[in-house]
Amino acid sequence: MKRLYTLVVAIGALAACIGGATVAAQQADTTGNAPRSAGASSVNANMITDEDISQAYLYLLGRLLVTRQEQLDFKEGFRWNELVHRKPGAVDWPNPNLDVAYSEAWVAVDENSCTIVSVPQIKDRYFTVQFLNGWGETLANINERLFPQRPYGDFAVCLRGANVAIPEGAIRIDLPVKSARVLARVALGKDRDGAVALQHEFRLTPTASPKLPAVPATLMFEPEKLPGVEAFDSATTALDSEPDLNPGLQSMQVLTRRVAEAATNPAGRARIDHVVRTRAMEEFGKAGAIIGHGTIHDGWTRPDVVGEYGLDYLARTLVNYGGIWANIKPEVLYYRCASDATGAPLSGDHVYRLTFPKGVLPARFAQYFWSVIAVDDKRFRVLHSPQQKYLLNDAEGLTYGADGSLTLYFAAEKPADAPESNWLLTPRGTNYRLTFRYYGPLDGVANGTYYPPPMTRVQ
Repeated sequence: MKRLYTLVVAIGALAACIGGATVAAQQADTTGNAPRSAGASSVNANMITDEDISQAYLYLLGRLLVTRQEQLDFKEGFRWNELVHRKPGAVDWPNPNLDVAYSEAWVAVDENSCTIVSVPQIKDRYFTVQFLNGWGETLANINERLFPQRPYGDFAVCLRGANVAIPEGAIRIDLPVKSARVLARVALGKDRDGAVALQHEFRLTPTASPKLPAVPATLMFEPEKLPGVEAFDSATTALDSEPDLNPGLQSMQVLTRRVAEAATNPAGRARIDHVVRTRAMEEFGKAGAIIGHGTIHDGWTRPDVVGEYGLDYLARTLVNYGGIWANIKPEVLYYRCASDATGAPLSGDHVYRLTFPKGVLPARFAQYFWSVIAVDDKRFRVLHSPQQKYLLNDAEGLTYGADGSLTLYFAAEKPADAPESNWLLTPRGTNYRLTFRYYGPLDGVANGTYYPPPMTRVQ
């Protein structure tokens, strides 16, 4: 598949040519439906290439995955500027970090109101408060890495340029958007009760009464059954409700609106649906193997970009699909494995070993801590475990070999030679993926020269 960077340049030239043809596409109603002119669409689908349709879909899908989660959150009972403190492990989105206690919120700010984020003093334990926009782009973090002089206390999260009085002593953080997703993460470590106690000390307090944004009423769908042309029925609502602030992607918004308008014509709609369900989904599947433009070695995929995506909207969409709310590389680096050393898919019907020699133990590459989880290969949720053990890391009290090596085991039943602490249950009849996380990546993980060893099937 062609690199998206070349495509974005080409679309820039297209945007200059279509001029007024996009005006109708920008006249949105409030239902999430694509705009319709008095008669047929003014855009002829035959003037849009299959590649344009495919890329517009892959671009738009990244936003729809976020608006889908936003709708689910508010249906669950979220309220603007109020934290939801999750019990450890009690999150339901793709590829969650189960090594941390999560607190979540949607924050709204405007020209007259900021939101105060109160952060407890935390020592000798990883934490961060992450802010993301409606495309899954990380906007800011609060932690001791970014605020070494005082990583606790009150932080005033404000709309950039807002002339708002903030409490004395509060540190101001400007956001380029009026609403953001917030995730506070506190490492569980060996003291889970301590992490939960700290988690409940985080607070949000608006300084006034901001105008609350509407939750975008875009198409709802299940991740294992992605939408076809109907995705473009929500294009206007999706794009109007959240600008894409990444420089260079304005032309993708123009193209997406153009395809959405063409989809209002029955003949054009049929063609667009066919292209989406064949070409776009084929490209999406192929790109998923390396998370867009990442690299793969010994079955482990390392993304090229994560948390901040620049022009790489394909990687952004893939991350939103397989692991929404990903943070930036300096905070955590993710490796994904879906196959063993022979290239066969990982299956709960087999037994695998993952062995790290003494000199390259996982702790060498993580300033804070590391963990590995297993998720199913359809919805990317953690595998069922009667013991409620969903990951392996040093906090679990791992057993190291006499030579200093570390071997982790993945199987439906504990292998006879496996220490209980080193075994993760992977149920029979399930194909799965592993996600290896390095918090505060160091050395070869930070610079991209290291990959975990291959998964070795032993039975």
